[in-house]
Amino acid sequence: METTIYFVRHAQRDFSIKEDRISPLSDKGKKDSKAVREYLKDKEIDILYSSPYLRAVETLKPFSLYSGLDINPVEDFRERNIGGWVEDFNAHSTKEWSDFSYKNENGESLYETQKRNISALKAVIQENTGKNIAIGTHGTALSTIINYYNPTFLQRDFKRIVDKTPFIVKMIFEGEKCVQIQEICIV
Repeated sequence: METTIYFVRHAQRDFSIKEDRISPLSDKGKKDSKAVREYLKDKEIDILYSSPYLRAVETLKPFSLYSGLDINPVEDFRERNIGGWVEDFNAHSTKEWSDFSYKNENGESLYETQKRNISALKAVIQENTGKNIAIGTHGTALSTIINYYNPTFLQRDFKRIVDKTPFIVKMIFEGEKCVQIQEICIV
């Protein structure tokens, strides 16, 4: 039985708020979250999950209001913890993608992020086999999920999508096996 998951990378965040957990959407992000609603309208979504971070929840909110589905926050779908604000994100990202175990002090490695997100994803699939699911997520977290199922997805691919907000990746699973990955640009 197939399970279809639409990973919805959040719309543009308000970068004036540096704290990851409470950074909301920018005005453009709020407008673009309506495009997410329009895309998901005919996908027969059965359940919504999200990172608890405000921008991920706000991106799914217009669809939640339209569909009447509650957004179920899952702590383990959160973005990876860099360990504080990083001024040179590109240099940091290069180190991370070169060594999945690299991390800043008090931060999280890509491997740790991937392990946490995959564990949460497998639990969602197990609880919702055969359903259509939307999950609010983040660029790095989503990239580590894609990499888990497609190890050729590396930093070059992360860089290709890093500025795409919102961004949707559709994955189809047979049991826990991912049989299809499709990137979808909606704005």
